[in-house]
Amino acid sequence: MTSRRSDRFTPVDRRILGLALPALGSLAVEPVYVLVDTAIVGRLGTEELAGLAIAATVLSFVFAGANFLTYGTTERVARRLGAGADTAAADVGVQALWLALLFGVPAAPLLFFGSRTLSRLLGATGEVLDHAETYLSISALGVPFFLITLAAQGVLRGASDYLTPLWVLLAANVTNLVVELVLVFGLDMGVAGSAWSTVIAQIGASLVFLRILWRRVLAAAIRRPDRRGMAPLMTAGRHLLLRVGSMLAVFAGSTAVAARIDEPTLAAHQVVISFFFFLALTLDALAVPAQTIVAEELGRGDRAGAAHVASRAVRLSVGTGLLLGAFVATLAPVLPNIFTDDPEVVSRATSGIWWLSALLLPGAVAFAHDGVLIGAADYRFLGRAAFGYLIVVTPLAVVTLLFPELGVAGIWGGLLVWMVVRAVVNDRRTRTVLA
Repeated sequence: MTSRRSDRFTPVDRRILGLALPALGSLAVEPVYVLVDTAIVGRLGTEELAGLAIAATVLSFVFAGANFLTYGTTERVARRLGAGADTAAADVGVQALWLALLFGVPAAPLLFFGSRTLSRLLGATGEVLDHAETYLSISALGVPFFLITLAAQGVLRGASDYLTPLWVLLAANVTNLVVELVLVFGLDMGVAGSAWSTVIAQIGASLVFLRILWRRVLAAAIRRPDRRGMAPLMTAGRHLLLRVGSMLAVFAGSTAVAARIDEPTLAAHQVVISFFFFLALTLDALAVPAQTIVAEELGRGDRAGAAHVASRAVRLSVGTGLLLGAFVATLAPVLPNIFTDDPEVVSRATSGIWWLSALLLPGAVAFAHDGVLIGAADYRFLGRAAFGYLIVVTPLAVVTLLFPELGVAGIWGGLLVWMVVRAVVNDRRTRTVLA
């Protein structure tokens, strides 16, 4: 990659940071839901927390598998706006919303009726299985609404509007917290109350987003479902689905390994992975603006400008990763106590958080390059590479299963290797694509 300037702080840096701050709120919506649920459900008991770990893993497959509705829409809208094609950008937004419904409506009943089977496949048994089924079957009702929010965020990000999603999703998180406290502790609904509060917040957020996007829908030339208009998003979605499926297979596999060791290890893994999703998406807040800006530059035909954006995004992300890693390592003995008072869970979670702190630096590099490559519409590579990373890390999971005494260290040590490989390969790919 080339760089236009060597200044320590450039106008591109300021734009990335200006978009990254509001992006953080919108990116963190689902991890914050999970963190809130984990903190509250953790006070109900270890079996409840372990059940949430299983259900959250299944839901992460569904929601992250649909993230092409955000990423693909962001890239296509931004590229068209960069080229001055405003009506074409509006058409992309309309088709993204239709796709959200076409995917979300059938997914809800499949998840509802398959909740027990899916939870059992991830290793849940006994009371853990019952709690996982309860949370997952209720959460299925919110799937179509959450997918609408994903598509809406893509439209707004493509137009460089990151503040609107921030305010909508902050309101949704506050709603989730308040309603969950009432349902879980006030009405004694337990795990079911936690799930219902999340569904209520998701429905409210989707309705607000639809209202906000109404004018953009009216500006579109094609307002009905259009196969030709949907085709590019679906192509991007196929590659991004392979990418996300491979990534989530890594996390689902780590949860399944933890479930087969013992309940304290599974509960501890849920604590650590909740922090991972939150912190990783905090880093991704720097990568997401790169998607928008790189796509705009390429829409204008300025490849050198796109390369400059890429180099600055990586530099900012690395600095943030170093700071977060040091912060997390320092607080590792304290953080697990927020979620549980079980000493076995606290001990295992503390070890896992130390591994997490080491993972954040290569994670910063990998996430930044992911954002750049999505902005460059390099979806095919992202999908195939992610599958390759899964192949690399699978033997490490097998070793931990064969030697369960490795416990959390075996699980999170394997995840560290996975992230390092991602960082190295993504860096080389970005240099090739934007050369």
